[in-house]
Amino acid sequence: MNELKPAAPVLGGGGFLRIRLDVAYDGGPFSGWAVQPGLRTVQGVLEEALALLIRRPVRVTVAGRTDAGVHARGQVVHLDLSEAEWLGLNRGAELDPAVALLRRIRGALSRGLGDLSGAIEVHRVSVAPVGFDARFSALWRRYSYRIADGPALWDPLGRASTLWHKVPLDVGLLNEGAAPLLGLQDFRSYCKPREGATTIRELQRFEFARGTDGVIVVTVQADAFCHNMVRSLVGSALYVGEGEEAPEWLYERLLARQRDARSVLAAPHPLVLEEVAYPTESGMLARAELTRALRA
Repeated sequence: MNELKPAAPVLGGGGFLRIRLDVAYDGGPFSGWAVQPGLRTVQGVLEEALALLIRRPVRVTVAGRTDAGVHARGQVVHLDLSEAEWLGLNRGAELDPAVALLRRIRGALSRGLGDLSGAIEVHRVSVAPVGFDARFSALWRRYSYRIADGPALWDPLGRASTLWHKVPLDVGLLNEGAAPLLGLQDFRSYCKPREGATTIRELQRFEFARGTDGVIVVTVQADAFCHNMVRSLVGSALYVGEGEEAPEWLYERLLARQRDARSVLAAPHPLVLEEVAYPTESGMLARAELTRALRA
């Protein structure tokens, strides 16, 4: 069931081409990434636009599912098209199929979104290397989270992507508490476990920095994230930044490996998926197979 499908064969081979889309979106108007009956989701709108162009149902695979209200600048998805479908995108014109799909998908998205036109943008279309899988080939994902900790920093123009926090936060305490969580750890205390899935992840970056505008920017990077993991890490860290809990409390919670009444999710709207990194072309298939084995 989890067998990796062949990707990006040489044109003329009669197989399927794996196509990579680099996507950005404003998560505010959507009920998350994943398709849900009766709800508007990013995946749902994107797949409807693709179905309009390809003239059949198209399923996409995403690098990282995002919750309702969460944004993305660097989301990556893949889909599989037949050679005929790929070459037919230019409608007989002297035009690279990747350029043709990029132009046409923008029009189809605008049509599907209506007044929300621009909330989802496809920035790049390319034929993926052999073995590429948007989810399983990824080396890491990086998120950002903005916090304005005090009314003097509350910019009405940025309210849709910044947490307005009433209590001042100590960046030094935040970084002191975050540091011990780095590395390969069991993050069961900081995520909503999915049945049969591991909660072990490698947290590579978890740091807080105050910008020149006074707003705190959180950077969180890991090989992959459990459900709600980033929002849970940030939400718990706020207790430390306020001085309500000591910095070591974050690591003590990690060791407890359980969720309790102090488990809190930070608001979704300041969270942005900034970047997904992949290995070189020669390492795509090996990385995907290794990740599939680890996640199982």
